[in-house]
Amino acid sequence: QVQPAESGGGLVQAGGSLRLSCTPLRRIFNNYEMAWYRRTPGKEREVVAAIDWRSGRSHLVDSVKSRFTIFRDDAKDTMYLQMNSLKPEDTANYYCNEFKGALDIAELTNWGQGTTVTVSS
Repeated sequence: QVQPAESGGGLVQAGGSLRLSCTPLRRIFNNYEMAWYRRTPGKEREVVAAIDWRSGRSHLVDSVKSRFTIFRDDAKDTMYLQMNSLKPEDTANYYCNEFKGALDIAELTNWGQGTTVTVSS
């Protein structure tokens, strides 16, 4: 079974930037709604940003809304998360998957390995 592959994580100082990538997606999921998720130890996975693959319309959670941007390259079947002005509280493992609603994350399957983002203060 093909899994999405996330990349682009790393260690960065507070205020820095990272760009995460995830591919493939449309080839795996029969869904036009895709999203980035993150999880920290001891917490449930949460959605960070979602995008409608067809229109490019996006939605970001309030805590990242002015700092992160989600976008996709249809030709490359790749989704990105541009993260600016990073904060220590953004430290987490980041994953991509289809989006079925913020309350239905536990129902999602076929997770990739994720990519780790660590923001130092």
